[in-house]
Amino acid sequence: QVQLVESGGGLVQAGESLRLSCAASGRTFSIAAMGWFRQAPGKEREFVGAVSWRIGITYYADSVKGRFTISRDIAKSTMYLQMNSLKPEDTAVYYCAAGGGGKSVAGYDTWGQGNQVTVSS
Repeated sequence: QVQLVESGGGLVQAGESLRLSCAASGRTFSIAAMGWFRQAPGKEREFVGAVSWRIGITYYADSVKGRFTISRDIAKSTMYLQMNSLKPEDTAVYYCAAGGGGKSVAGYDTWGQGNQVTVSS
């Protein structure tokens, strides 16, 4: 089993930055990829970005490409999401996930508790 705990988030103004963290515990050796998803009120959960755990290859949704950066610290079993140039449309609950990978929620079987990010204009 793998457990994920998120931290960070909060309220910022447009143009500012935030960093989210996602710490994994348990059977971390089984993780192939970790990713970030977000869900705004009334909308489906959508892919933000992901990283292959061993190699470190990252990929992102077009809406955040060039603004968000995913990194990971293997020794700490922790993934980070650095969010720069935030926009009001980035407002959502952000979830980290672990599993096989990809851009679909179906590719992940373990989820963090969610973390609210609010960007004011």
